[in-house]
Amino acid sequence: MPKPHPPEFRRRAVELARAGKTPIGQLAKDLGISYSCLRHWVDQAEVDDGVMQGLSTAEKEELAALRRRTRQLELENEILRKAAAYFARDNVLPK
Repeated sequence: MPKPHPPEFRRRAVELARAGKTPIGQLAKDLGISYSCLRHWVDQAEVDDGVMQGLSTAEKEELAALRRRTRQLELENEILRKAAAYFARDNVLPK
């Protein structure tokens, strides 16, 4: 996977695309990125600005963090479930 572009580069690319002086395809080519990449950045900026509906960048980050936390808790629960089954099977409950 290619190295992510700095936020300042993305912000400036979106500003240039929104200015509309150059077609997005040509602008993407001039910047050395793909058309779909620039289109995605513009769409996400519009969502963040409230122009389009969808999950904002902050909401996506929060959702990803919550999913990571859920996976961690599920793993911890599975470990505890296995430990409980082990102790119940051997009838060796700690005092």
